[in-house]
Amino acid sequence: MTALEHPARRADGPGRPPVRVPFPVVDEVSRHCLQEEEPETVHIEVHLPGTPDPDRLRAAFTEALRRHPRILMREARGPWYRRRYEWELTPDPDVEVVTFPPPEPDALKRARERALAEAPPLTSSPPIRLEVVAQVPSADDTTSGGGDGSGGGSTSAKDPGSVLFLTINHTALDGPACLRVLATAAELYGGRDNSPAAPPTRAPAAPQATAEQSPADAPSGWAPPARVAKGRPEPSPGNGMLVAELPVPKRPKGSPFTVNDQLMVATALMIAHWNREHGARPRPFRITMPVDDRPRDATMPIGNGTRLVEVPFGADELAARDWTPEATRDLLRRTSERTRALKALSRPQLGHGATLLTAPVLPVTLRAAVTRGLRRAAAPWTSTTLLSNIGRVPYALDFGDAGRAHAVWFSAPARLPRGLTVTTASTAGRLHLALRWSKTLLSHGDGAHLRDLFEHYLHATEHTEPAGGSA
Repeated sequence: MTALEHPARRADGPGRPPVRVPFPVVDEVSRHCLQEEEPETVHIEVHLPGTPDPDRLRAAFTEALRRHPRILMREARGPWYRRRYEWELTPDPDVEVVTFPPPEPDALKRARERALAEAPPLTSSPPIRLEVVAQVPSADDTTSGGGDGSGGGSTSAKDPGSVLFLTINHTALDGPACLRVLATAAELYGGRDNSPAAPPTRAPAAPQATAEQSPADAPSGWAPPARVAKGRPEPSPGNGMLVAELPVPKRPKGSPFTVNDQLMVATALMIAHWNREHGARPRPFRITMPVDDRPRDATMPIGNGTRLVEVPFGADELAARDWTPEATRDLLRRTSERTRALKALSRPQLGHGATLLTAPVLPVTLRAAVTRGLRRAAAPWTSTTLLSNIGRVPYALDFGDAGRAHAVWFSAPARLPRGLTVTTASTAGRLHLALRWSKTLLSHGDGAHLRDLFEHYLHATEHTEPAGGSA
């Protein structure tokens, strides 16, 4: 949809109300289940070596919003007996989206705290905010390796730069859609091409792994999956977060599995190890994985565009053992077969049940009550965790005089019953990991231990060649 085709623009004129668009299924389910204690936010932070000019960035980002007009929306008011929530499309932003907080040593830490605790309101268009945070060196800054959640990952005191900090209300939008808008803003600001790079190719499937049916050895999905064992929860509600920068894991040449499969295995083994340490009874795992089939160019549909699939693991597959290269390679092979089959399945974003649940038969207030009740009842069957792998960031994110992005972090909401999400992206040959958790389940120290476990098992997936041969 181009700016000229935007419904809000076609509705312009004296006495003509803005056009309204019904909430899609994902948006409505999220809207039904909002909680003030743990807002449904997605955070994106883009680290630049320099600082963009405020006026030019505001102009570029505002124009980028107009070029992707589906982002210019707010929740429309309506009576209690209405049958749908609706988005009201607006020709311009209702509020100033881009802000420049005053420089201070802990500005990035405060921006992260705001992203986890304060969602942009759905009643103002657009439901996002962009803060440009100047990096001021402090005692908490991380200069290399893993981040501690308050530092800046690869940003050092010698090269403070700035961080473009996007906070998104996940009821309306997802991370990849907002990253597309930011790439357009970068192109407008810097005058340089930010077209998406070609996606990486995957090795051909082995004969026994077909896309039409699930692998025969996939565990059953009927049993309630394992939960992340409780650590040392904090007294305050909300989410905590830790970020880290790691090497992108290597793969043996010709491997049928992808980096995403390596991340999936590392996530499963990380939680299995954590649960054993905390005395949890072994149970099957299910890990939710968003699949995004949208194009990454300027035609990318803006909104919540991913569909969710669940990757199963049997309790015996993740049991304590000596993870030899052969054992790790075998788990990677099975995981690869499952992710291939799941990605190839054609299904609604949240499944057929959610589609029926959001059918506009009853007033939306009644459907909200039913949805919340079913969510509570289904909590034991909710997946163990969510792994959202953005993959290689496809845009250069080149902001001209402010430089090109050298690190991009994302994080996804981490409400219970999952209580923990793992989000990854890679930029400039480095893997950027964010662990986000519910404070009623884990503490910052628990997050640091989980990060160390993740790094250990991710490194183990690199060494999958048997002695004297290749995988």
